[in-house]
Amino acid sequence: MDPWIERAAAEIAQRAVREIEALVGVSSPSGDARGAEECFAICAALAPDDAVVERVPCSSPEHAPDLIARVRGDGAGRVLLLGHVDTVIGHERHRPVERAGEQLVGSGTLDMKGGVILAIGVLRALSERRDLFAELALLLVCDEEWRTQPFAHAARFAGYDACLCFEAGERREQREAVVVRRKAAGTIRVRAHGRSAHSGSAPDDGRNALLALAAAAQAVAAAHDPSGPAQLTAVPTMLDCGDAINVVPAYGELFCDARADDLDAIEALLARIPSELDGVRLERELIRRWPGLRAEAAAAPLLERAAALLDEPLAASARGGASDASHFAATIPVTVDGLGPRGGLAHNPDEFVLEDSLLPRAQVALALALAALA
Repeated sequence: MDPWIERAAAEIAQRAVREIEALVGVSSPSGDARGAEECFAICAALAPDDAVVERVPCSSPEHAPDLIARVRGDGAGRVLLLGHVDTVIGHERHRPVERAGEQLVGSGTLDMKGGVILAIGVLRALSERRDLFAELALLLVCDEEWRTQPFAHAARFAGYDACLCFEAGERREQREAVVVRRKAAGTIRVRAHGRSAHSGSAPDDGRNALLALAAAAQAVAAAHDPSGPAQLTAVPTMLDCGDAINVVPAYGELFCDARADDLDAIEALLARIPSELDGVRLERELIRRWPGLRAEAAAAPLLERAAALLDEPLAASARGGASDASHFAATIPVTVDGLGPRGGLAHNPDEFVLEDSLLPRAQVALALALAALA
């Protein structure tokens, strides 16, 4: 292994547990401005002393501004390091880091505060080698887990040599792996407009929004075909309907999550939902459109150079979950994801990072950064 990578990765891993504990100690569900501000303050404090920290408007309204930290050097390359500090776990279920054997259990450890800490570590390590780059940028956002607005940041990093995203890492075939392919993602919202009525004395005078939404959910679920040509997953996830136990519900809202190889397959799901059912009007829309990531060919030379620096092969992996890396692939073709630590149970109260993965994942991230700057 390249001696500098070995030494720098050891320093990152040595600090990582304490830094993850600090960042995970802050509860920061999407949309909570105070939690985001506390997280960004920690991240800015951990960045290199001369990093220029800028706050830029978030893609989502009424969120804290996102954070960009830039380090300028004397070389030619430019690399973007990417992460997010928001979690899906709300304040009432937040868990600070607890040790359970080799696991560091806590809210957002894997998705993706552990990855954010590794990204900051890479930024610090590379800041000692200014001859390698013209600019390193770290972008941290606070709305990745529940963004329905267009992504705001891709254009400002156009022309960069590589984008490295620090979502959770993995191993494939006994090798450390990185993600070069992701599905497109979409969120379907269905609003039902019916008519209320007394459910005991005049139930047939009503138009039941709940039944219409249940039928819409079944129509979406019937399209679920993860082994099909589009590898479509279609999962109803949230239903809000009804005001009282003795009233025919007149209004309700359904959300469904869909993933596929391309957005066209997700758009086609809307046609499966009727616009009217038993007198209930159904409004259907796709409120979240995330492109897929297809970086296999563009990233292959990068992975080969990084493997040579590590003196061991790297695996190229595909993943179904969405990521902000996908938003950059159109402007930064060499976009690689999955550089964070390994762990499990993302989006779960028992989410965890494996402590013994911090060192090898720091090595992988440093090797990819050096390879991108070569």
